[in-house]
Amino acid sequence: MATTPEAVTTPDPRRPVDRWLFSYSGDHVNPTNQLIHLVCVPAIVWSVTAALWTVPVPTTLVQPGFWMGLAMFLAMAWYWRLSRPLAAGIFVFFVAFGLANYALSQALGMTGLLWLAIAVFVVAWIGQFIGHKIEGKRPSFLTDLSYLLVGPLWTLSKLYKKLGWSH
Repeated sequence: MATTPEAVTTPDPRRPVDRWLFSYSGDHVNPTNQLIHLVCVPAIVWSVTAALWTVPVPTTLVQPGFWMGLAMFLAMAWYWRLSRPLAAGIFVFFVAFGLANYALSQALGMTGLLWLAIAVFVVAWIGQFIGHKIEGKRPSFLTDLSYLLVGPLWTLSKLYKKLGWSH
């Protein structure tokens, strides 16, 4: 992973979130690849939550969306340990995705929501791989699957930086 000083700031070695984001940034230096990721990463996260929403559940015990909620809870636990400000932002997006999934499941039905999630997932991943082709580097998750969780943090950290918020 090669980085340039202008591309990323030096991480605080005491903060694991800074090390994760610094490492991820090193694989995402090209501005076009960054822009693609800023669009595709949230789309992928939404599509995964939508697909999990459609997993059947025994409605006598839990409501539709249970598996999505469980996955979000587990992800939030990891995010909370890394950075509470970023976890708070991720939580806002998770709530928005949950509300969108509920509304879409009502409008499209579970099968329609699942097909929409699959289509968005495939198109967004194609975009990601195009971005990495432009970048000339392999996706970070091919070295460590944890980067699948770091991508949303990196995307949100870009928004926080633009707003002047610390993480």
